[in-house]
Amino acid sequence: MTIQTANLGFPRIGPHRELKFALESYWSGKSGRETLLAVARKLRADNWQLQKDKGIAVIPSNDFSLYDHVLDTAVMVGAIPDAYGWKGGPVDLDIYFAMARGSAGDTHQGECGHAHHSHGVPALEMTKWFDTNYHYMVPEIGPDQIFELTANKPLEMFQEAKASGVFTRPVLLGPVTFLKLAKTRHQGFEPIQLIDRLLPVYAKILAALSADGADWVQIDEPALVLDLTAEDRRAFSHAYEALHQLVPNLKIMLATYFGAIADNLPVVVAAPLAGLHVDLVRAPEQMDEVLAALPPGRVLSIGIVDGRNIWRSNLAKHLDRLEPVAAALGAERIQVASSCSLLHVPVDLERETTVDADLKSWLAFATQKLEEVAALGLGLSAGRLAVGAALDASTAAAASRAASSKVHDPLVEARINSIDDPMKRRQGGFLQRKTVQDERLSLPLFPTTTIGSFPQTPEVRKARAEHGKGTLSDIDYESFLRSETEAAIRWQEEIGLDVLVHGEFERNDMVQYFGEQLAGFAFTQHAWVQSYGSRYVRPPVIFGDVSRPRPMTVRWWRYAQSLTEKPVKGMLTGPVTILNWSFVRDDLPRSAVCGQIALAIRDEVADLEEAGAAMIQIDEAALREGLPLRRGNWGAYLDWAVEAFRLCSSGVSDRTQIHTHMCYSEFNDIMASIAAMDADVISIETSRSKMELLDVFQHQDYPNEIGPGVYDIHSPRIPDVAEMTELLVLARRRLSDTQLWINPDCGLKTRRWEEVRPALVNMVEAARLLRLASDDGTLSATGA
Repeated sequence: MTIQTANLGFPRIGPHRELKFALESYWSGKSGRETLLAVARKLRADNWQLQKDKGIAVIPSNDFSLYDHVLDTAVMVGAIPDAYGWKGGPVDLDIYFAMARGSAGDTHQGECGHAHHSHGVPALEMTKWFDTNYHYMVPEIGPDQIFELTANKPLEMFQEAKASGVFTRPVLLGPVTFLKLAKTRHQGFEPIQLIDRLLPVYAKILAALSADGADWVQIDEPALVLDLTAEDRRAFSHAYEALHQLVPNLKIMLATYFGAIADNLPVVVAAPLAGLHVDLVRAPEQMDEVLAALPPGRVLSIGIVDGRNIWRSNLAKHLDRLEPVAAALGAERIQVASSCSLLHVPVDLERETTVDADLKSWLAFATQKLEEVAALGLGLSAGRLAVGAALDASTAAAASRAASSKVHDPLVEARINSIDDPMKRRQGGFLQRKTVQDERLSLPLFPTTTIGSFPQTPEVRKARAEHGKGTLSDIDYESFLRSETEAAIRWQEEIGLDVLVHGEFERNDMVQYFGEQLAGFAFTQHAWVQSYGSRYVRPPVIFGDVSRPRPMTVRWWRYAQSLTEKPVKGMLTGPVTILNWSFVRDDLPRSAVCGQIALAIRDEVADLEEAGAAMIQIDEAALREGLPLRRGNWGAYLDWAVEAFRLCSSGVSDRTQIHTHMCYSEFNDIMASIAAMDADVISIETSRSKMELLDVFQHQDYPNEIGPGVYDIHSPRIPDVAEMTELLVLARRRLSDTQLWINPDCGLKTRRWEEVRPALVNMVEAARLLRLASDDGTLSATGA
């Protein structure tokens, strides 16, 4: 009996972040298109060969992207808004990257060799890929959309892999998921209505793959783990019946992941598919139901090695689960696989040379997960003795972790048990707090501020790197950071911002910075994962009970506040965001881990207030993205997430103003929870949505204050005063003047000062004009 092993996708970034550096070199003009594409080709070839060498039988192709696989699909099928100037045919890289990043507007040379002139366009909207920390570019589709095949990327990748000596299973984002992820600005229209227009393009792609020798194709339909409508299900059934009729010889492995298929299972098993992949890590409970419904002859791909977290598999327990399935189905009908693409985990644990030895023995990155998949396949095929050494090591690691004093802290457990309801409530209601805060702060109407961080310039990154290597002394590094902080404070005063920030030059990342100072966290040197485009992060590893040994931010806040009479915000990352942006231990409920983090942040809030901070911002950028994919599971998550925020923020007096920030959040369906957080000021992303996100605050009569972002910091564009003023007029139609703050969409660390300075100057001028208009009645609060 030989069990096939399969992988659904591999990290694109390269073991040394080769893709990041190639992209940024291309964007800056330091290198050309061919250099970028050559780096990409080598990364793909190396990934294919690695998977082959590790014993993976079914290796994916077309899982690689220069920026984002959803964007690749939109470009491939011609879903390109008119603003980007596409005239049909192959899509120029400049158009592709304009959709991803926006363009500043300049003269540039295209791939055709001719000069192109542009006035600048914003990027597509960006949001999180299901409930992961990866961002995708949201396709924009209207009722008049005509799809066409611009270039057959899956075929090109399949052929490229064959030429390198590796036969692969091409990967496509499924048509139903693609349309479900798309957005439209047309009321009463849903992109899924265009399924019939899209299917001929998919049929062309699949027919070409079949003609070139592909026997299987992996079509990813993670939308099948969502709450789907009857229309969605009809579209799915119709799509796969049509594709089977049009390309009958190509076997489709339908890949679902991130949750259970649940009530969508009947339409899935009724479709003419050759195989079905299920995620047994996120939804282990679905195995029996899937087995009972699986049609005769259909291959079952079992995603049992975690593609989203970095903990080592317990191979013996996995074999206990897999052996009965293999016996029931037979070797020819089962594949052992990663739960989803390994895009979400770092590349290779072996590069980590400074991680604690015990902790390292408990971990597995993408390369090691390939080995785990291969070991499980061999263990099923040849028996456990064939993988005895791997099984022994896995079992020993699990036992070591369970018993380790590095993981368990009785003092933390005791403190968690002492939490009571008064610890989770502010002393006074919002209106009572607002009165004393206004008296203390004396801010003008439409106060201006930023979200927290300022550009992490090459000089900042260089100083941090040199300090980390020991070539820049503690004293010299401290002096450098003080200089950067003072310069930022002086500049903010100069342009007239009302509430200042210290710039966060000492911080490497909004989560990592705190995790490095909290007990129970560990950090890596090279465990990068892709957030979006060339933006990579190294998530902290929460391996044990969390506590705060000492203050983390007070010293830098105190220094910044000493430089100015204007208020400087204390800047913290909230417990839910720290949790959601970390690799979280899997031996405790996430809610319990979040409660531990909340207590640690509560201690920091108390110390900032004692030091004199009048405003403390506790960012919960990831609150909404942590929502379970099924609405029926939202309530429990929101209850403990909101409770964690209130636990960390409610220990202050009424005169201390609590801010929070949230990125890319549709608030309509969680408004009650946002209100329950009871932050005095919330800042949110609204520029790409043209302030539409504020509608829910208006309709719910939300009383607290709001800072709607007036420009998109993820694009290099510098919006002018008129553009920001127009957005603010839209905001005033939805909110009262006394509620409005003025700020960018998000932190500014990823931007250059050359972009930040003029944008913030324009923002302050827009606020000044708004105040004048409010004073003389030129613009009313309703925008009349």
